[in-house]
Amino acid sequence: MKLAICNETFQDWPFDKAFAFARECGYQGIEFAPFTMDKNAAAITPARRREVRQQVADAGLQTVGLHWLLAQTEGYHVTSPDQGVRVRTGEYLAELARLCRDLGGSVLVLGSPRQRNLLPGVKHVDAIGYAADVITRVVPELEACGVTLAVEPLGPEEGDFLLTAEAARQLIKAVGSPHCRLHLDVKAMSSESTPIPDIIRSHASELEHFHANDPNRRGPGMGEVDFVPILRTLREVGYTGWISVEVFDYTPGIERLAQESSRYLQECLARLDG
Repeated sequence: MKLAICNETFQDWPFDKAFAFARECGYQGIEFAPFTMDKNAAAITPARRREVRQQVADAGLQTVGLHWLLAQTEGYHVTSPDQGVRVRTGEYLAELARLCRDLGGSVLVLGSPRQRNLLPGVKHVDAIGYAADVITRVVPELEACGVTLAVEPLGPEEGDFLLTAEAARQLIKAVGSPHCRLHLDVKAMSSESTPIPDIIRSHASELEHFHANDPNRRGPGMGEVDFVPILRTLREVGYTGWISVEVFDYTPGIERLAQESSRYLQECLARLDG
C-alpha cells in the first residue's frame, strides 16, 4: 500500500510547492480535484496537462487519479431522469477519464454528492438505473484510457444516494464492467452500523481505491478512529492500492494536516510490520 494526498488540501499553494512538500512528508502519490486546474475539465489544454504531469514527476510523485469529479460544475447530474442530462454527464465523465490518463492516473472516484443526490420524485431504485446508464455510457472511454471509475458510498451527512457500501455494490453490479469498481472512505464508513474492518472484508473483491480521514473531517490520526485495525484488514484482504488522505476541515493548517496524517499512517504501518 502506498500513501497519497488529495491536492486540494494545499488550497492556493502553487502545484510545484505543494508537490514538493507532499514528497517531503512521505507521500508517494497525488490525487487531483479537477477544479484546482479549471472548473471545466475540457478547458484544461494539452499543454497544461503535460505541464502538471511533469510537475508531479519532478517532485518524485505519481498521479493517483481524480476525485470531486463534478464539484463546481453546472448542468450535470448522475441520477437525473432527464436523458439529455445523463448524456451530457456521461460525456463530461469521459472527458475526465481522458484528463486522468493525460495526468498519468488510473482512477476516477465518483463522489460529488450534490450532482448525484436524489431529485424530487426520484426513488433510490430508479436512481440506481439512471446512474448505471450514465456510467455505462462512459465505459468505452474508461477502457480506452485504462482508467477505472470507483463508486464512492457517502454518509447521510453528505446526501441521500448510495449511503452504504452495499448500495454502491448494487450500482456496480448494474453497470457490470471491470472498469466500474468500489471506493471506500473511512469517514463515510463510520456512518454505517457495521464495523469498518467488516465492511472492508465484505467488499474486498470490488475494492479499487481508499480514502483515509476521520469523521471529524480532519486527517487520519487527528480524531478517534484507530487505523491499525483498518490497515491490518486491508493487508489481510490483499489490497495493494493507494491510501489517499482526504480532509475537509482545514482549520489545523496545511502543513499540520499533511505532516501529521502521513506520520500517523506510517506509524500504524510500522506497528503492523513490528
